[in-house]
Amino acid sequence: MSSQLVYLNGEYLPLDQAKVSVLDRGFIFGDGVYEVIPAYGSKALRFEHHMQRLQNSLDAVRISNPLTNDQWLEIINKLIAATDSQDQYIYLHVTRGVASRDHQFPEDTHPTVFVMSNVLNPVDSKLLEKGISAVTLDDIRWQHCNIKAIALLPNILLRQQAVENNAKEAILIRDGHMTEGAASNVFIVKDGVIKTPPKDNKLLPGITRDLVVELAHSHKIPVEETTITEDEFLDADEIWLTSSTKEILPVTRINTQEVGNGKPGVVWKDMFQKYQDYKQSLRG
Repeated sequence: MSSQLVYLNGEYLPLDQAKVSVLDRGFIFGDGVYEVIPAYGSKALRFEHHMQRLQNSLDAVRISNPLTNDQWLEIINKLIAATDSQDQYIYLHVTRGVASRDHQFPEDTHPTVFVMSNVLNPVDSKLLEKGISAVTLDDIRWQHCNIKAIALLPNILLRQQAVENNAKEAILIRDGHMTEGAASNVFIVKDGVIKTPPKDNKLLPGITRDLVVELAHSHKIPVEETTITEDEFLDADEIWLTSSTKEILPVTRINTQEVGNGKPGVVWKDMFQKYQDYKQSLRG
């Protein structure tokens, strides 16, 4: 039985003792939002940015934030301290709470709050050396992908379809334009210029995505937030995926074709090192 410490509705307790009601609207309807925050050297990466995205998601689904940022940070730091690793990722989850099953919002419910921290293992060095395969699929998801909602069945189905095609990720196409991955943001490089789709309702505003854009600007590397057609995407010199747990992964094969020369590109290598340097500054 697990002795991992988690937080649930005001209590710290072992994971195997954390229970929620079957009438919790997160269980019944997927009525809630979540956030994933990496921590390096036991320090949460871009905590304020993650809290702002959490607040944006809560506002979008009309759930009141049950905690202040200071309270969230206190919980996160306690769980980090209880986990035997310097590098971790924190998962936090807020639902509308427990109520009789009815589609309309219930009155006088209290949000359910769950937080846990897990060891963040480094990305397999073979993936960094050789890159990964991905497939393009139609974006079948809803119209509010900017909300980090817990109802992830479309993403799961898309990711599983990628796995069944011997790929690590599904990269999604909507109305002839690339949006994002099933569980990642996407960048391309063409003629030395880094490009990624602009933030709107079609994709999740990734914290790692934003950090990569900032690092490019600060190091005078050309970067554009712009729409990317499917043809532009398939003709890219380099393709990357970013997320809190993947960091920056090179994609070296799309569908049946190689990306560029079939190896991680020089711009990716440069950005990957800058990201590692940023992490090291956080640890220090």
